[in-house]
Amino acid sequence: MAKTYKNIYPRIYDFSALHAAFRRARKGHRTCREIMRFEQNLEGNLIQIQNELIWGTYRTGEYRYFEIHEPKKRLVAALPFRDRVVQHALVAAIEPIWEKRFISDSYACRVGRGMHSGANQAQRFLRQVKRKHGKVYVFKADVAKYFANIDHSVLEGLLKKHIACRKTLALVSEIITSSGGKVGIPIGNLTSQLFANIYLHELDLFIKNILREPRYIRYMDDTVIVHHNKRHLKEVRIQTESFLEDTLKLKTNSKSQIYPVAMFCGRPLDFLGYRIWPTHRLLRKSSVNRMRRALKTMVNQYAKNSISTDKIKRRIASWLGHAKHADSFNIRTKLLKQTIFRRTSL
Repeated sequence: MAKTYKNIYPRIYDFSALHAAFRRARKGHRTCREIMRFEQNLEGNLIQIQNELIWGTYRTGEYRYFEIHEPKKRLVAALPFRDRVVQHALVAAIEPIWEKRFISDSYACRVGRGMHSGANQAQRFLRQVKRKHGKVYVFKADVAKYFANIDHSVLEGLLKKHIACRKTLALVSEIITSSGGKVGIPIGNLTSQLFANIYLHELDLFIKNILREPRYIRYMDDTVIVHHNKRHLKEVRIQTESFLEDTLKLKTNSKSQIYPVAMFCGRPLDFLGYRIWPTHRLLRKSSVNRMRRALKTMVNQYAKNSISTDKIKRRIASWLGHAKHADSFNIRTKLLKQTIFRRTSL
């Protein structure tokens, strides 16, 4: 029987826990007006949150929605700062329960993992199969509109497997249902990242423990299984898609497919921003084009004195940090040599 945890709630509303949650929520946004206003009466605001949690009167605030377009168009939800503090406190209290249960090859939103570690492991799997069998196939699956299709009742059932604290479950339910409807969790909530990992942890267990696939990797809703036998992967695909639909009420999208990974009679594994072969790794073309457009935009902004040097440096450093994990010396050199920042003379 699964181990359950009680008496979690006091660790959420404890004043020191709320203060630590405030510091984490503020990180990187200290000059934001809303946060500065909250900080002017920090003790009073944290005590107000604490009282609402203790008496069970806390309700999630109103969402503000906006679109982002990189790397693709998404609708993101933003909550008032006080709600972000609550979510940081909640995640700090319950995340360790699942962190020690997550499989080692789940890489999204986890300390010490991430995109680069995931890409390294994927390439390691490709090399292992290539070395042993001479050919490599992958089953790459993407869940269709993942965050928008997470079923609230299924998610709450999964959380109840390990949380037996009634008040913590009530807070979790308040956050899950705060955006309305019976399906979907908002992209932008801190809790959504954890809930999304918990939801597909069931798929991880199915593939690792039931199907016993040794070379399986997941980054949020993007999954890859590496094998030398295409027919085997076709059977795995049928079982995986049945499990997703029957147990988690999800479907894979049209981009999910099985194909050989090879230089000439196949193609690379397109995963986590890279095109990956057993022998080498290149940047995804869309990443290069996106950076080319960003550089052009920043050159124009710099000429008009509408962007700071620090912001330009941070943007370039972020991309270089991603690019250096691929065989990208030539393209990095070419892009940066072509880019010249000049102020427009007055």
